[in-house]
Amino acid sequence: MRILFIGNSRIGDFILSSGLLAHLIDKHPDARITVVCGRIVAPLLAHAPNIERVIVMEKRKRHRHWLDLWLTTAGTRWDLVIDLRNSAVSRLLLAREVKRVGRAKGQRLHRVEEIGQVLGLDPPPDPRLWIGPAERAAAAELIPDGPPVLALGPGSTHEHKRWPSQRFAELALRLTGPDGILPGGRVAVIGSPAERVQAEPVLAAIEPARRIDLMSNTPLLVAAACLERCALYVGNDGGQMHLSAATGIPTVGLFGPTPAHHYRPWGQLADHAAAPEAFEDLAARIPDALRTGDISLMGGLTVDVVEATVRRLWLKAASSENGLIGGRASAVLGGSSSNEADIPSGKPGTT
Repeated sequence: MRILFIGNSRIGDFILSSGLLAHLIDKHPDARITVVCGRIVAPLLAHAPNIERVIVMEKRKRHRHWLDLWLTTAGTRWDLVIDLRNSAVSRLLLAREVKRVGRAKGQRLHRVEEIGQVLGLDPPPDPRLWIGPAERAAAAELIPDGPPVLALGPGSTHEHKRWPSQRFAELALRLTGPDGILPGGRVAVIGSPAERVQAEPVLAAIEPARRIDLMSNTPLLVAAACLERCALYVGNDGGQMHLSAATGIPTVGLFGPTPAHHYRPWGQLADHAAAPEAFEDLAARIPDALRTGDISLMGGLTVDVVEATVRRLWLKAASSENGLIGGRASAVLGGSSSNEADIPSGKPGTT
């Protein structure tokens, strides 16, 4: 069986569709699967089974990248084509069956739910990551065993989606302070070098002994393995937020001018905090914000609201059967114990 999976180019969108890809891999273990995606997300497939080929689609003028894709795939007779881009290419291929993603009018579905509808999957499959031992070994070097780690993602590709850096710093001090949920915990600040300006105030607020600077060109799967070793992640809406949620650690996403109902972090241990204004109203202000230089539209979201959201999720994680108690305690808390009795005060639910 030959399957063509036309996926997304952006990190977050691809991760949200990874559950559907995993479903195909599990259901058709003997299939030969070709995945189309952007260069930045291709490394996520390094350890995915049954992937015969990854076609990296580079954007070209006049949409010539779609012509390139058709020329590359038209000579194959496909048993199943999954087109998450709703492109013309999938309509022009020799295929026994073609499935495309759609958006039902009047429905406020999450993107994962929309993607699940492609194959009529209800509930939809959760996003999945394929992380290898080399990535986990690299992560152990970057985040060695020790006190629990709060991971923060203060950066974002789009400036209007960035929560103020000083509020990230204040949140970090609250959550790792004496009355926090991770008293004495370490703080890892994760992002790309292009986002270092947003990270600096957060890093400066944490004393060196508790500070982990991951503002580098960390490979995606190594970044995912680092997040696996953290107790909690809080960050702006974006690909890194979805990467965190896909690892299964408690993840809180921060939203303003984008629809949280559609792009909030997905998972049993995921939640979000949003600015009090409707996202449509904030989105309408983006052109003026860009023109005036007052770019961030996240000012209405307070530290109190974010902290309350984090604490609720932490309590939920403590009581969840899929929570962080037991076998995952070692990875989450950075120690070697797997017994609940050995979990220090950094476990979920501790205040």
